[in-house]
Amino acid sequence: MNLFPEMSVSASGLTAERTRLEVIARNLANANTTKTADGGVFRRQLVELVAQPQGLMAEEAAGVQVAGIVEDPSPLKQVYSPGHPDADENGYLTLPNVDVMLEMVDMLGAARAYEANVSLLQSAKEMARQALSI
Repeated sequence: MNLFPEMSVSASGLTAERTRLEVIARNLANANTTKTADGGVFRRQLVELVAQPQGLMAEEAAGVQVAGIVEDPSPLKQVYSPGHPDADENGYLTLPNVDVMLEMVDMLGAARAYEANVSLLQSAKEMARQALSI
């Protein structure tokens, strides 16, 4: 039995949003990477989140967990750059499918969700403190 289900929900949200922020940072860092360690072009990564299964009691809070990190299947960008060493025989350079503006919007959303979970955690902590003082 979980005595502080709100804190568990908030903690799972904090973990999920931290993972999202780390993946977004990795995407931004590799926005122009034409060769990875595997030899291919970097592909944007996405975080898949799923609801945690509920406990034995229906009123028990569930939370969220990271199901995995997957590659974005959207097409890669093609840019004509015949002088680039990674360009193909026609002079086209294949670039990652990372859109910096989209990543920044995702980062703002993840940061706001992280802040909301911190606020929930602080409120739950304060309610528990007040309950103990009664």
